[in-house]
Amino acid sequence: MLQSITKTTTHFTPAASLAAIGVLLQHRHLFEPIDRLVQIAQKTVKHSPSQKLYDGFITLLAGAHGMGEINTLLRTDRGLQAAFGRQACAEQSVVQQTLDACTTENVTQMEQACDEIYRQHSRAMHHDYQQDWQILDVDLSGWLCGKKAAFATKGYFAHTPRNRRGRQLGRVLATRYEEVVVDRLFPGNVQLNASLQTLMSATQTTLQLTIEQRSRTLVRFDAGGGSAPNVNWLLEQGYGVLGKACSGQQSRRLAQTVTHWFTDSALPERQIGWVLQEPTEFVRPVRRVAVRSRKPNGQWAVGVLICWLDDQAILQLTGVPPQAAPDEQTVLQALVALYDQRGGGIETSFKGEKSIGLTKRNKKRFEAQQVLMLLGSLTHNVIVWAHHWLNAASPASPESEQAPEGSSLGSEPLPHYGPLRMVRDVFHISGILRWDEQDRLIAIVLNQDALLAHRILFSLRHLLTPLQVAISLDKI
Repeated sequence: MLQSITKTTTHFTPAASLAAIGVLLQHRHLFEPIDRLVQIAQKTVKHSPSQKLYDGFITLLAGAHGMGEINTLLRTDRGLQAAFGRQACAEQSVVQQTLDACTTENVTQMEQACDEIYRQHSRAMHHDYQQDWQILDVDLSGWLCGKKAAFATKGYFAHTPRNRRGRQLGRVLATRYEEVVVDRLFPGNVQLNASLQTLMSATQTTLQLTIEQRSRTLVRFDAGGGSAPNVNWLLEQGYGVLGKACSGQQSRRLAQTVTHWFTDSALPERQIGWVLQEPTEFVRPVRRVAVRSRKPNGQWAVGVLICWLDDQAILQLTGVPPQAAPDEQTVLQALVALYDQRGGGIETSFKGEKSIGLTKRNKKRFEAQQVLMLLGSLTHNVIVWAHHWLNAASPASPESEQAPEGSSLGSEPLPHYGPLRMVRDVFHISGILRWDEQDRLIAIVLNQDALLAHRILFSLRHLLTPLQVAISLDKI
């Protein structure tokens, strides 16, 4: 009796779950805009410049803190390479040479390619402005580097000794979606006051914001961006504004005009009150709130928030029930709480990315650092999108109603993991990759002893079965 036997090849990988994400990214042509738009003037020997950038991107997804880890994280894992569509991997020094060959024109091309990728795959791009407000947080974060690096200057770098040198990473975050809309690199002595308009102009281009959409977009910033010219520019563009005034001396003077201080029920050691002095320096009638709390020496620490939002918008953004009476104290506390949420937005995004090596990837050339930064921004967004894709296909999601037969209905959605947990725990579930004789990936077997393998099994089946890739659990 004749039997039909199909020859298969198997590869073990410590990142089988990341390989599954790689199959999905390859199917969705995520890297295609970079391959098409970024033209680095470098000769192709074994790998093209865009292929080397792709190798760097995969390595960052695999948890590398720098390009030097390509040889150990990706080059030794043939299965992971193939799952992302690569038949081989460039050596780390060759990838470094490609980054060093980047020019200012290549940086512009990379920014355009990242904008195109963002528009295709992001959720913030498809935000329903009529239903709810878009929230954009703007901030800078210090990025230390060697003193011989281009544009490495003395500046403000939190929790570091004085006279350290570095650069500044400027970011605009779509906070509701945890997506990086814009990342830009500046010299170390640049502050948010000088970069806010640049960052928001780039954001306006990326999100293609209309005047109607800007009127339903809240821009939040700390004291670094709270100068009158910056606030007026945002108001002229039509944005909702909530930020801290930049002048401490002016804030103390304005606080003296408050006639009634309320104790903040969320933080009893803090008091809040409306500033009564008319805001004549602004192009629109903003409202200002003074916030004060006792310092260890007994004196008051004072700040002033600048707001251009009506009561209804403030209450909606903070989740206060519409039937709640919008009295003076309720609105005050909601406004201050809305500003406090920055801590769980852009500040958390910086902290999360530093945990996976953001500030350890340093290049001497400024253009090389910019391209590497943009690869890191894309990595951040793919991590966020992967979390959403996995949860959107979970049994509790409406998208899972057409799930393939035999799926594990016992699966649970992933908790709210940050970048470190996603890379370390979700992307590094070991397993076996199986290929047919035409070198097509046909099956991924996840280690059944990995707790999270059970949680993402249903979702991966939902996502990859249409691509003819089977997902299962087994003893590895």
